[in-house]
Amino acid sequence: MDIYMQAALEEARQGLAEGGIPIGAVIVHRGRIIGRGHNRRVQQGSAILHGEMDAFENAGRQPAVVYRESVLYTTLSPCAMCSGATLLYGIPRVVIGENQTFQGEEELLRARGVEVEVLQEPACIELMREFIAQEPQLWDEDIGRT
Repeated sequence: MDIYMQAALEEARQGLAEGGIPIGAVIVHRGRIIGRGHNRRVQQGSAILHGEMDAFENAGRQPAVVYRESVLYTTLSPCAMCSGATLLYGIPRVVIGENQTFQGEEELLRARGVEVEVLQEPACIELMREFIAQEPQLWDEDIGRT
């Protein structure tokens, strides 16, 4: 596992330790992490703080060119909201830890010219499978099924 996906996975584990949903993300610009985050919907009572959105928030205000030169690493396939933010800011490449437990808007990203790579990292898969088995109602809420 490369260092950036490892950082995203560390974020996911931090979210779980805080009582939240274990999804993490980092935004990398020219080899440096400029934003990191994890799903904090439960912890913050937020409607929008998915891992990717938290990473964008923590990256702060950046010139458009920075985002157009960045890569988003996320432990789980991004939902419509997070894919929309990725498109809005022009992120050209998304590296996904896994999409077996949830298939997000990968086709939308590809259709809009984003390079999408899915790693199927066993650690990412196991983390989400265990969480979904233990917290199915919370998971359904997070992805808009309830």
